[in-house]
Amino acid sequence: MAVRQIRVIGDEVLTKKCKPVKEMSKRTAELIEDMFETMYEANGVGLAAPQVGILKKIVVIDVEDGSQYVLINPEIIDRKGEQTGYEGCLSVPGKSGIVTRPEYVKVRALDENMEPFELEGEGLLARAICHECAHLEGQLYVELVEGELMDTEAEEEEEN
Repeated sequence: MAVRQIRVIGDEVLTKKCKPVKEMSKRTAELIEDMFETMYEANGVGLAAPQVGILKKIVVIDVEDGSQYVLINPEIIDRKGEQTGYEGCLSVPGKSGIVTRPEYVKVRALDENMEPFELEGEGLLARAICHECAHLEGQLYVELVEGELMDTEAEEEEEN
């Protein structure tokens, strides 16, 4: 396992659509392990393959409830309600902004064994699923921010 470099806003790879994964290879399995390690090292709750420079439809999520999720070729099939809150991104370091997302989502995907499954999420998990799936389409959350992006360092200083 290895920590990979996280691509940041301005990197062209973050604006490209990803390709579906057709089979689980040794390299793809290693990529998934590396994505979890990279996400944890950066204190994130989700990471999409393009954020480490790989244009494959792979997402990893761990919203600190003890459950790790691997979503391969994810497709959001249902969404309900609305939640508005602060959102940040490992590819947009030091910034956050207010974004409205669904309160509930259902996603269909393949797991790391290429077995189909569905995952339902509310709150932070729903936000993470939407955020990471958007990366696979070349979209960053900054395109959805209501108002201005804020410096997260300034927010932290105000809290101290």
